[in-house]
Amino acid sequence: MGPCTAITVGDRAYIIDCGPGLVRRAQQAYEQGINALKVSNLDRLFLTHLHSDHTIGLPDIIFTPWVMGREKPLQVYGPKGTQHLVDHVNKAYSADIHARTCGLEPINLTGGRAEATEFSEGRCYEDDRVQVDAFGVNHGKGWEPFGFKFTTPDRTIVVSGDTSPCPEVYDLWQGCDVLVHEVYSQKGFDRREPDWQKYHSAMHTSGLQLGEIAAQVQPGKLVMTHLLLWGATENDLMDEVRQHFDGDVVCGQDLGVY
Repeated sequence: MGPCTAITVGDRAYIIDCGPGLVRRAQQAYEQGINALKVSNLDRLFLTHLHSDHTIGLPDIIFTPWVMGREKPLQVYGPKGTQHLVDHVNKAYSADIHARTCGLEPINLTGGRAEATEFSEGRCYEDDRVQVDAFGVNHGKGWEPFGFKFTTPDRTIVVSGDTSPCPEVYDLWQGCDVLVHEVYSQKGFDRREPDWQKYHSAMHTSGLQLGEIAAQVQPGKLVMTHLLLWGATENDLMDEVRQHFDGDVVCGQDLGVY
């Protein structure tokens, strides 16, 4: 299933990627006391890349918060191609937008819009609470996949995006408070067919490799996400990482807070 990560600073939420079910999970988190994830408050989205498992929830985060009272357009920050994606989602839902804004539904005219900003490497966003820097990663040719470093008044959080090992960015990650990193189990990988092994080894990071990366970067906490297990267990994955990294590490869970 596709990933989605929320970084909250006070009452403000910054959403990274939009896998399926993100709005429902945000509502559940709000009901559990995370006020920043009130659905009508979701108005900032950052896309690491444009694979479908990272973007399939885009219509949901554009339109559901609007129906639930969001008044601001959704701001979408992403790589080249994001404007095209947003434009076509808006076109696909034009009948819905027309029906809601031209009928009896008491709905505002602004909250159902999405505004895209495309970026390259470097500072891609800044406000009074966060600075966001984008860095290129290894996840296929012919497009621009990224990860993000969020700097807040009290923490630094790195979100790797989908990537195979990418040593050229590890200096930027050094000593971050939280490293959110994708991973696959080497044990599960060894059972895969050769063609899939070739693909995943070029596009993603194994538990053994992630342990080596974390040992070098030394994050305060390593949160493993977008887990590819292929029949292995989370304990198997933890064992792989711990062969090289003895710091604080967890397997990320839906609604987990770190």
